[in-house]
Amino acid sequence: MTYCAIDFGTSNSAVALPDAAGAMRLAPVERDYTTLPTAVFFNVDENTREFGRAALEAYIDGFDGRLMRSMKSILGSSLAETTTDLGDGSAIRYTDVIALFVEHLKRSAEAAAGAPIHRAVLGRPVFFVDDDPRADQLAQQQLEAAARSVGLREIHFQYEPIAAAFDYESHLEAEGLVLVADIGGGTSDFSLVRVGPQRMHRLERKDDVLAHHGVHVAGTDFDRRVELATILRELGYQTFDPEGREIPNRVYFDLATWHLINTVYSPKRVSELSLMRHLYPDLRHHDRLMRVVERHLGHALAAHAEEAKIGVAAGGETVIDLDEVEDDLRLAFDEAQLVEAGLEETRRIVLAARDTVQAAGIAPRDVTAVYFTGGSTGLRFLSGALAAAFPDAQPVFGDRLASVATGLGIHAQRLFI
Repeated sequence: MTYCAIDFGTSNSAVALPDAAGAMRLAPVERDYTTLPTAVFFNVDENTREFGRAALEAYIDGFDGRLMRSMKSILGSSLAETTTDLGDGSAIRYTDVIALFVEHLKRSAEAAAGAPIHRAVLGRPVFFVDDDPRADQLAQQQLEAAARSVGLREIHFQYEPIAAAFDYESHLEAEGLVLVADIGGGTSDFSLVRVGPQRMHRLERKDDVLAHHGVHVAGTDFDRRVELATILRELGYQTFDPEGREIPNRVYFDLATWHLINTVYSPKRVSELSLMRHLYPDLRHHDRLMRVVERHLGHALAAHAEEAKIGVAAGGETVIDLDEVEDDLRLAFDEAQLVEAGLEETRRIVLAARDTVQAAGIAPRDVTAVYFTGGSTGLRFLSGALAAAFPDAQPVFGDRLASVATGLGIHAQRLFI
């Protein structure tokens, strides 16, 4: 029976399949791409559903409907079993949206394999939910239920950073002690693993995993900080009313959080925001805010923040174009602003890496390599801060979007053959 490995990520997803020779390969999941953005767009105008890049393109093209991203971050939370409005009067549970996306990945894999697939290894973060074991267990159960609902019968889970270690290990010639830093869109996960050519063919690797740890802080948190520090200040965030009190900030935090953006568009909240006009000393801020909520531009603003982050990630500068909010409204943005906006997130991620090594009882100097994977390791200041925490370790960069899927495939191959 054909099997697969599914990396269902917060920002991007991928699937690995065995090829005719038995080796693992990444399956095309959207046109010629082997990774796709974790996004679903419910197109109300055309009564269709789009996934990945097609979902983002349909949303940008202005079709009416509901765009959903970062669905993985909802697992284990109180929102997961609730419903969300699709824009046409109907609603769907968040867990059902996740099932639809997993089904899309499964069907793409089946099309590439030319056969039905009922067995799979799924990746999971070290913690879906920080400091709450029950919620963390619930999150895995919800993801497993979604996978079973679309026809996967035999399901195994593997920690994503450990899967990345398997991918790294396949290229090694000598044994070492690697700290895997898997920093994606929703979580930053770390595993300290003994790796080497003599170990890689063992199915049971429990004794080689010395410690793992993670925090629910990653790429989308940097996006949120960027949006609050730049775009939303132009809409009145952190300004003060005539009596010196800060203008209520809940609307700004909701606009900067993907799965809460749609809540801002309800008639009740729009009416409440309209009545707050007298609080704004600069009425342009209120005018911009009302345009955003009345024209449903929240997801567009979040996308601008993400694009700005990516644009300066390697050390540069960009301009955030907000023409849809106001003609000629443009904001300069550079790496220094990005670093400042994400100081707290960077601190928490580096602390989690240190805690992982400490939990194993290993001195930082004994770490052979830090292996970087996950989309957010493209943030130069972040990977630099992590490397600086382990100055004796060799920094190694894997495929940011595919290392986990490839490693999950290696694990699936060992399980199912």
